[in-house]
Amino acid sequence: MEPADAADLSTARLVALAREDDEEAAGQLIDRLYPLVLKLVRSHRAKRTAEEDLCQMIFVRVFHRLKQFAGNVPIEHWVSRIAINTCLNQIESERIRPELRYADLREEQAAVVEKLASTPAELPGEQQAAACELVGELLAQLAPKDRLVITLLHLEERSIEEIKAMTGWNIPVVKVRAFRARKKLARLYAALRKQGR
Repeated sequence: MEPADAADLSTARLVALAREDDEEAAGQLIDRLYPLVLKLVRSHRAKRTAEEDLCQMIFVRVFHRLKQFAGNVPIEHWVSRIAINTCLNQIESERIRPELRYADLREEQAAVVEKLASTPAELPGEQQAAACELVGELLAQLAPKDRLVITLLHLEERSIEEIKAMTGWNIPVVKVRAFRARKKLARLYAALRKQGR
């Protein structure tokens, strides 16, 4: 019975240290919980979302809400609930926002994709409107929070500090969300290019 108690204390201590922004404790907590999260993601994964992206989303939510964890249940149960809800929300999100395909683009939008893929030069005036519309359609496929961080950071050129103040997210959450959103946009764009060939 003593080893189980020691394991419980160790997990409780890691949670307490992670709440105080101890990065090493947070890393150990991720290592301990990752197999559970990965198993849940594999059972409930949305079709178009990579396993690693969903795991990252889940851990962002876990650490964002860690101060809300009361400790009345084991941390694994609490994390499982966040993981399953995140997966189900992603499945619903994909159902509501179907994937944009190259074949769905109008002729002007397809020309923009080809132009952007071939040269970094500025677009001619008539293609600028199509480019804006295409960017809007790609952004519409992102989750609302990902779309918000991309809009604030890249389109409105706000600083990380400004985004932190506006959203209430801490700096690591802003950076992780922006990184993940940029990766999603890159995948969406790459998929469009691939369909166009």
